[in-house]
Amino acid sequence: MEAWTGFLIGLFGSLHCIGMCGPIALALPLTSDSQIRILFSRVLYNLGRIITYTFMGLILGALGHRLYFWGFQNYLSIIIGVIILIFLSIPKKIRTRFTQTGIASAVLAGFRKIFSGFFRIQNDWGFLFIGIMNGFLPCGLVYAGLAGAISTGDTIKGALFMLSFGIGTFPVMLGVSFLGRYLSAETRSKFAKLVPVFAFILALLFILRGLNLGIPYISPSINLYTPEGTYICH
Repeated sequence: MEAWTGFLIGLFGSLHCIGMCGPIALALPLTSDSQIRILFSRVLYNLGRIITYTFMGLILGALGHRLYFWGFQNYLSIIIGVIILIFLSIPKKIRTRFTQTGIASAVLAGFRKIFSGFFRIQNDWGFLFIGIMNGFLPCGLVYAGLAGAISTGDTIKGALFMLSFGIGTFPVMLGVSFLGRYLSAETRSKFAKLVPVFAFILALLFILRGLNLGIPYISPSINLYTPEGTYICH
């Protein structure tokens, strides 16, 4: 997948942020009466998220490079698509129960404690650190982006993929953090319901990509590098 794919995933997928991640953005404190400074603090918050996404893309891209070297890239893409479809088929009650396990609750409690500390920072740069930590929070959309990063099979491309992904989420998340208080809970809930549809389309794209059908942008042929130093073109 190219970087522009990451941007589109972030742009259209970020609609779920209105319903799912909006509460954090809406809870950002006001450290000034100036609308310019408030806007600046929200930009820093979103910049922090993008920094984290890029870092994670770098790590997952490096992992994907190892898998690519051994000729697993196309299989990995198919597996990711299948996993997304399986996750979508799990009843919501079961997924919710999983997020309420002891380990998940402990992780979320730890993040809440960290956030509360940063929320007390009385300067704009504290928002940058809030955004950096926000980027590590469990999020289905981010997982989909990371799946794309690992499928690039390249460290730099993985980082660029997630950088583009983060930039794609920027418009909606900036709007939510700056103007989101004017959206009702019902409106945010409606946007959140679009997530399964988007995830289903994304899963199909991952599977098609892994099939190497030779369709430009959707299922391009992948050259595989084997340990013997030869290339295999499908």
